[in-house]
Amino acid sequence: MKRLIIHGDPGIRKGAIIEHAGEQLVCFGISRNGEWHGPEEVQLWCTVGEESEFEDFERRNFIPHFLDVERVDADEVDVVRPKGELTV
Repeated sequence: MKRLIIHGDPGIRKGAIIEHAGEQLVCFGISRNGEWHGPEEVQLWCTVGEESEFEDFERRNFIPHFLDVERVDADEVDVVRPKGELTV
């Protein structure tokens, strides 16, 4: 599990499946920042991971401060599924 900060909006929502750097990830949660008083383009702060990590996310079995963080532009993310229900 890690935090992925996406500069721009590739059109994803909670439950989306994305591909970045050859890795397929599920977006467990998304915070949208910069809508009113932020940078020129919106930033999506996504908590992403493998589908098998969803139960840990749901039970908060992780420490958000210690997640690895990656920053990418929206055009570097391939959207496999734009949104969906997380069912594990």
